[in-house]
Amino acid sequence: MLSFFRAAATIAVVLGLSSGGHAIGKVTRSGRYLYNADGSRFYIKGIAYQEQGKSSSANVGKESGRATIQLGAATVDPNAPFSEPSTFIDPLANATACARDIPLLQQLGVNSIRVYSVNASLNHDSCMQGLSSAGIYTILDLTLPVNGSIDRSSPAWTTNLLDSYINTIDAFSKYDNVLAYNVGNEVVVSPNGTTAATFVKAAARDTKAYLTSKSSSALVGYAAIDGDDTWIVPLANYLSCDPSGGNSGGTAIDIFGLNNYEFCGDSTFQASYAGKTGDFAGYNVVAYFSEYGCNQPSPRVWAEVPVLFGSDAVPVWSGGVAFSYFPAESGQGEFGMVTLSSDGSTVTPNTDFDNLKTMYNQVSFINDPGQSSAPSASYPACPQQNTSFLASTALPPTPSDSACQCLESNLSCQFNPQTSNTSAIVGSLLDTACSLLGTVGGSCDPIAGNGQTGQYGTVSSCDPSTKLSFAMSEYFEANKRDPQACSFSGNGTVNAKASSSSNATVVASSCLASATGTHVPTAPSSATNPGSSSSGSSSSSSTPGAATTILVSDTRALLGVFLMFAVSVAGGLLSLA
Repeated sequence: MLSFFRAAATIAVVLGLSSGGHAIGKVTRSGRYLYNADGSRFYIKGIAYQEQGKSSSANVGKESGRATIQLGAATVDPNAPFSEPSTFIDPLANATACARDIPLLQQLGVNSIRVYSVNASLNHDSCMQGLSSAGIYTILDLTLPVNGSIDRSSPAWTTNLLDSYINTIDAFSKYDNVLAYNVGNEVVVSPNGTTAATFVKAAARDTKAYLTSKSSSALVGYAAIDGDDTWIVPLANYLSCDPSGGNSGGTAIDIFGLNNYEFCGDSTFQASYAGKTGDFAGYNVVAYFSEYGCNQPSPRVWAEVPVLFGSDAVPVWSGGVAFSYFPAESGQGEFGMVTLSSDGSTVTPNTDFDNLKTMYNQVSFINDPGQSSAPSASYPACPQQNTSFLASTALPPTPSDSACQCLESNLSCQFNPQTSNTSAIVGSLLDTACSLLGTVGGSCDPIAGNGQTGQYGTVSSCDPSTKLSFAMSEYFEANKRDPQACSFSGNGTVNAKASSSSNATVVASSCLASATGTHVPTAPSSATNPGSSSSGSSSSSSTPGAATTILVSDTRALLGVFLMFAVSVAGGLLSLA
């Protein structure tokens, strides 16, 4: 009889998640703190929620999420034990898995999850509604593996990236529990790579402008790798500064995340957090740990939780995201808190889960300062360039689809690949085209951008394929329009519609004349349709239920779906008793 009542209770919980109610409160930012609707402080008590994708040794320099596999290393940086992913599994598109996991997330006592990559073409209604009804907010990274992220080794802010970000925002803008969108994760990983910060800041600027145009209150953030204070602190200040010195937040992030693994075992605030807390003591926007959870020793005792939410830390930090709910292998070992069954139908929590649950459920939020006494938003001048921080305050322009499409349509030689996997050949073809241009006195400066000097070529904000067409056209024209000079191993085609007298540089100047500054982005004309049953992405994994479309407005259908797997969820929970 007891088992019956437990099962009935579990079914009731699952059905409650599908009720369609939007009871979750609105979280807002006042200066450097987050607040609930009643004016009390909101802290991120979160967990990373994404299954591990596959990594590729060829995917070097691409920033993305932690859902990766380390391919082995003798010595591993504790701040970067993961390699880069080439695929991802959208955890918010699998209604069955969400119904399986949300009760466990509630047991943990989390109020937020961080998700590293989502597929905008899939339907996320069931998961997002279930999370909302459970009082759980989402922090969504807008990046995708391979070609959907700012490349730290060759950074650029281009039309394809902006369009991808917009597609994701459009897919999630209808949900009430999106707390923040991250425009990048660990793009900058060293002092020499700080020039990439200009492109991250441009991404934040355009993302904020688009969210404002949609009347969205979601925050814009960035998640940083931890590192030496000589460049991490200037990076944080740069991303939250006003380049004009006028105290405007138009180019500033709202929330800065630090992937921090300093606190291990039974450490203390003074030994682990005091230094970074002092560094951020005067920070002007929200700061939190976008990842934490050192796994040395293992299992983890999570002694950092009461410290992170304690009186020494909360004047500076607004909580953090424990890593990771799902198994995550790395060069430093295992980070997961549950084990999935072979068919994915059930999960079994481990000691890490139990210990975090104990710590999270003992947290009592410190309501200081209250919203009425919170400092107002301020945006100081940007840090100066030096040997440890190289980013310019001159940002790249807002990418323009129409201008780049105009250019592509009128170039004399167009990239027309013989393979659908264009990402595998664009880079090498660009190298070839630029090298060949050099032999005839040309250059690829128009397609390049320099985050240190703040100089950006006319074509630098266009997508890689358009940049390649431009370089191919320059070489084609320099060779007196010899058709062979447009071949590029069969990947180029002479554009019969282009004027016989057209010149790539002139065409670029004409098409991109109005695309040199900033503007409010608009949704791309080829935007994906959120809720489609087609993934539309070669990097999306075919997880069970990932392509299921469930309309929130159809309450009876939603209840039916939850009823179908309520018993299996109940069984999974009863095994914990």
